[in-house]
Amino acid sequence: MNNMDNPTNLTTFKTAFDVKQWIKAQAKSLGFADCGFLSVHHPLFAQQLEQLQRWLDKGFEGQLKFMHNNHHLRAHPEQLVEGAKTILSVRMDYLTQTPTPRAITDDDFPNQGIIARYARGRDYHKTMRGRLKQLALQIEAMLPQWRHLDLGSDAAFVFRPFSDSAPIFERPIADAAGLGWTGKHTLLLNKQAGSFFVLGELFISLELPDDKPVEAHCGSCSACIDICPTQAIVAPYKLNAAACISYLTIEHKGSIDIKYRRAIGNRVFGCDDCQLICPWNRYAKVTTVDDFAPRHHLDCSSLLDLWQWTEADFMSNTEGSPLRRTGYVSFLRNIAIGLGNAVPDEKVIHKLESKLAIYGDMLDEHIRWAIKEQRSKLYSM
Repeated sequence: MNNMDNPTNLTTFKTAFDVKQWIKAQAKSLGFADCGFLSVHHPLFAQQLEQLQRWLDKGFEGQLKFMHNNHHLRAHPEQLVEGAKTILSVRMDYLTQTPTPRAITDDDFPNQGIIARYARGRDYHKTMRGRLKQLALQIEAMLPQWRHLDLGSDAAFVFRPFSDSAPIFERPIADAAGLGWTGKHTLLLNKQAGSFFVLGELFISLELPDDKPVEAHCGSCSACIDICPTQAIVAPYKLNAAACISYLTIEHKGSIDIKYRRAIGNRVFGCDDCQLICPWNRYAKVTTVDDFAPRHHLDCSSLLDLWQWTEADFMSNTEGSPLRRTGYVSFLRNIAIGLGNAVPDEKVIHKLESKLAIYGDMLDEHIRWAIKEQRSKLYSM
């Protein structure tokens, strides 16, 4: 038996490093692929706030107005959770099937409605926070075994889990904590696992030493920049979110600019192109977490099948799903764009016409655009 498996042996935990190793082992047993540590007082927070302000000054946030709020909490995460001293950064793989790297893209299936791979199963946020809470409770149960160490744990143990649910510099924290490096597409990359994973944080009141960041390995590669359908990656490490298909199909409300519609193709919720092309994703891992398994055939549904969902179907099929975020009418808007970009077919035009003058001017605008695109392609055949 490994001594780290025996929590009653005080000699096992001689340093804070031993405690960290035990926590990392527990994190992996809960389904997290990796775990890193960072102080709430790390200098990166002030640096990131300056970068965020420059990004906002360019108007890259689009309708994400919340990015202008709570800057004091982003810069001072210790104020987010009173008593917190260390942030545990974790990542969780979400692929259920390893994609064919740098070859088959989502454009190869023009009549299929493409849902970003992280969103095909249950909403990961609850799963992430639930497992982080389990990890926190396991840590709390071990505190008596660590009293001989100076971890600042004399007061009552404080913890709070997060997953995209607070003003936190999530990706920079994971970067600084050694979970990977920031790629040119602004997503985190890991040398052994690519980028198909989600991130979460656990704030705790123990004082544990920081992990070290890893070296970046993008080199001269620009594949993610070159393939972006809307050219949203305006330069290495600079993303214009307002032009990103993930933003446009999920966060953006109202009409989508005509200049982006053909580029959106058949993507109805999110976009994985910059990840699919990345050479590091040849090492992407398949998840061990059942919640990411696709539901309601969201990994292989045709655009017409999705178009025929009623609002009741949408509410039923997206219960506990990230797709709820976009709302039914915006979901139809995205599918209408996809149908406009699909292989021309009179049946598609007929189905598009069936939803005119029902859900308002915004959707009608996109339906009429799609019909025009379909007819243009039919007439040119």
